[in-house]
Amino acid sequence: MSAPLSNSLSPQLAPFEIDPRTGEPYLRLPPPLSHIVITPPRPSDAPTAVRLFNDPLVYRWVSTPPFPYLLEHAEDWYALVKAETGKVWKELQEASADGPLKIVAGCPVRAIRCWKEDGTDVFIGDCGFMRHTFADVADLDERTRLVAENKARPPGDPNIIWSIGDYLDPAWHGKGIMTAVIGTLMSQWAIPRMAVRVVRPSVFDGNIGSVRTFEKNGFTLVQTLPESMFVKEKGPFPAENRTQHFLEWRAY
Repeated sequence: MSAPLSNSLSPQLAPFEIDPRTGEPYLRLPPPLSHIVITPPRPSDAPTAVRLFNDPLVYRWVSTPPFPYLLEHAEDWYALVKAETGKVWKELQEASADGPLKIVAGCPVRAIRCWKEDGTDVFIGDCGFMRHTFADVADLDERTRLVAENKARPPGDPNIIWSIGDYLDPAWHGKGIMTAVIGTLMSQWAIPRMAVRVVRPSVFDGNIGSVRTFEKNGFTLVQTLPESMFVKEKGPFPAENRTQHFLEWRAY
């Protein structure tokens, strides 16, 4: 299933295509994963997010979402990210078509979907950029200073340090989807339109698949901090201090 690229799109909106069914922008993954697209988040994704964040194959590897994850948590989160992606898309639509390509502070798409033969789609995951929170800095005062400094940098500042948060429905693991999602977002949007130059994601020890996903996109493992993050009890997993791996990608 495919949707045509609108011929009336402003250059400011490239490389997005527009889904004629929903009016949403999207990025399509390269073959053989061209049935997988990245779109804006939708409130209707919330129930699926609840299911996924209560799945031990997902919540074992994420630190921020509460557990158990409730519908109200998902609805609050979707309201936040929908506002963020919508703001970026509006800025792009309002930018002069004849002017230089606008550099923005985020990406208008992040929800991962599979297009089905009948023209419908299914939500299967999420991948978003956010400013780095310096969890690798032990001194809390120094961490607070670095976070504030990083947050205050204007869009396009090459000194901004970014991070990536992502998850995928376990039913879709092992197909190379997240590797392609991160590669597509980096090459088609983050680098040319957010001026991203440094990205530092973190991964819990044991999440070998996530480490490999980043490494396949040119990230290198730069630091491992033993028992550096306290994680509350989640289902069968006891409260514990978790070891974190920090990876980095640099454009220079």
